[in-house]
Amino acid sequence: MKIKKAIIASLATGFFLSSCTDWSDHYENNGTEGNNTTLWEEIQSRPELSDFAEVLKNTMVFRQHKKTATSYAEILDGGQSLTVIAPVNGTFDCKGLLEMVQTNAGDSAVEHCFVKNHITRTPRSAIESSFRMLNDKKATMTPSAIWGVPFKENNIRSKNGILHIVSEDLPYNKTIYETLTLNKEYSLAGDALRKYNEDEFLENASVRIDIVDGIPVYADSVIYEYNKMLDAIGLLNAEDSTYYVAVPTDKGWKEAWDTTATYFVFDPNMDKRDSLQHYWTTRALLDDAIYSRTVQVSPNDSMISKWYDRNYPQYHVTYRPFDADGLFGRANGNYPCSNGFLYSYDEWPFTPVQTFFRKIELEGEYSWYIISQDKVSTMNAISLNADSISRGAFLDIASSGSNNWSVTFKIDNTLSGKYDVCVVVQPKTVTDPTNTKTKPTRFKATINYIDKNGEPASKDCGTFDASRNMTDTIVVATDFKFPVSNYNQNNDLVSITLQSNVTQKQVSSYDRRMYLDCFLLLPKE
Repeated sequence: MKIKKAIIASLATGFFLSSCTDWSDHYENNGTEGNNTTLWEEIQSRPELSDFAEVLKNTMVFRQHKKTATSYAEILDGGQSLTVIAPVNGTFDCKGLLEMVQTNAGDSAVEHCFVKNHITRTPRSAIESSFRMLNDKKATMTPSAIWGVPFKENNIRSKNGILHIVSEDLPYNKTIYETLTLNKEYSLAGDALRKYNEDEFLENASVRIDIVDGIPVYADSVIYEYNKMLDAIGLLNAEDSTYYVAVPTDKGWKEAWDTTATYFVFDPNMDKRDSLQHYWTTRALLDDAIYSRTVQVSPNDSMISKWYDRNYPQYHVTYRPFDADGLFGRANGNYPCSNGFLYSYDEWPFTPVQTFFRKIELEGEYSWYIISQDKVSTMNAISLNADSISRGAFLDIASSGSNNWSVTFKIDNTLSGKYDVCVVVQPKTVTDPTNTKTKPTRFKATINYIDKNGEPASKDCGTFDASRNMTDTIVVATDFKFPVSNYNQNNDLVSITLQSNVTQKQVSSYDRRMYLDCFLLLPKE
């Protein structure tokens, strides 16, 4: 019944249709000691295995997404060297499995969850060992049991392998991905992940035999199956990876999704804006919820996600995760999976500013942020080692003659949320502490952005004075909301223009020269 439930759930996902079997000559048997019967003949000869034999006879091999005419009975009657773990009658739902294999989807699911879960390559005697079943699930065996299921009889040798008879069907241990996509309480998170399952035809690896009407015909098509979301956040479907994952059940996922999606509203004129919103919303919820167990140095003290950057330790790290008030300690419980642990919550266990809604810091001296300047402006990057200077450098902006300069800097990766927009200016005394005749800098700031209709817009933030003798962080706009997100977009649609704003009458009181350190966009929840 446990196997049947897993298979029924898998039918809804369509995931196991992507399973691929390659029965190659590499696995042909070179002869094993034992009697002259095949594994299939041995199974058929035992009345207590008649249900298992019936499933094998009616389950067809899937190869490259296609149902073949070869049954698993034929495989076990052939020349390949295998080990079969056969459950006795009455320990699994034979009738239910036989009903499922009548459809392609059902056959594929029964193959992956049941048949391949009871067969492994090469002969394996009942000794202390570990190996993988045909569905890539990890198995452990002792002289008396496999996966904790006791043997009724073991080490039955045939000419193409070994048969072990067990007292019940073997458990199907789901991966974290399978748990998310098969368990109803995670249906929304599972749907978000499954959306990115894709297949890619590998022409160079396929065998082409002809061209008909200009179209290549292949005798053997090789298809690479992948999920671009899992490639980004972590291979939760891989049996050889191990993870800790924190995911809310459906109610919490929906609440978090609805909130997070408002930060990823893209330009209405942009192609595939809805797809981008879905992708980045999913990434925002999961990027810091997945921790590879193999890269943690001291997991009880802290865990880092794959996006960890030592320059920004406030992000992508969780401290004391197993404490009672830690990330995993406050979970409702966890599912042990074949490749790690899935921790469950009623609500998303983060806040936006802990994960995706981050401070944006743009260095003034980085020339690639400058997208325009007027003819009178001159700029020079100056490196200086001082605690008050961001990244050890700033941009010296001046103008020729008595003209006011104007420079525009692009702002990358803005979300459709609220920020305090700040300009950090260094005093002239940073290069000459003895200079007592410095004057404050006066400048104007304008934020350029895209409005909700996809049209260019701007906000005149006003005129500001920067201190003459201390580092000055000037908030030029408070709670400024970008109507649309510019996240991960390579364009100049979001920018800030700075202009010196000193009249001829003010030159005795203000300085047109500015030591621009950086821009800060501080998220506001």
